[in-house]
Amino acid sequence: MLMSKKQKTETKSTKELDSVYFLKLVMYFVFGSMWLSLQGSNWLIPLPVGLAVGVGFAMHEHFQIDRKIELAVLLVASLMFYFLSPGLVIKL
Repeated sequence: MLMSKKQKTETKSTKELDSVYFLKLVMYFVFGSMWLSLQGSNWLIPLPVGLAVGVGFAMHEHFQIDRKIELAVLLVASLMFYFLSPGLVIKL
């Protein structure tokens, strides 16, 4: 079966390079590490700002199969950095 030039270019554009995929995983890991903590005199509220931004990026992802992996990396990074807590603290 012969393919037209348009069909050949469409199949080439849907493939993603490994380096781009790895860069996206690193980006989701960094987003998962972003926490904002609001601190008062006797209370502390941690907010997962990076988790919300990362989920927003993942929902607009072109490849649906990769979305599960990206969300898993995002969730693992968020949970890991919740307990490590190296983040930004705003004192009110």
